Amino acid sequence: MKGGKSKSDSKKADAKLAVKKGAANAGKKGSKKAGKDPNKPKRPASAFFVFMEEFRKKFNEENPNNKAVSAVGKAAGQKWKSMTDAEKAPYIAKADKRKIEYEKNMKAYNKKQASGANAEEEDESEKSMSEVNDDEDGDEGSEEEDDDE
Repeated sequence: MKGGKSKSDSKKADAKLAVKKGAANAGKKGSKKAGKDPNKPKRPASAFFVFMEEFRKKFNEENPNNKAVSAVGKAAGQKWKSMTDAEKAPYIAKADKRKIEYEKNMKAYNKKQASGANAEEEDESEKSMSEVNDDEDGDEGSEEEDDDE
């Protein structure tokens, strides 16, 4: 009987841990991922996706009744695999041009971010101690109001 009791006790303990673990992870999710910057350049499409842009238009014209996205993808994949390197070359060249443009944009973006981060640090250091203390006092005031009720 001790074995049965210990199993149920361990299940209860596991359930308690799972709740605590989930709550801890919920807090980490927000701090782990800061969010996307809308000004950050998008990664360039690969050669296959450059091909897909063109292929999708042709496929939809030839098959107007086919609404399944998966059908387009399967057909494009089969076509891409059957193509020779010479047939793929124009798409690879377009993809390379997009990649070079993306790298230029990323360098400019990173420089802008680095200079922006320095400006933010300067703004933070210029904040007077009285402003910092005022922020802290505002939090304490709300707690005191709760005690009065």
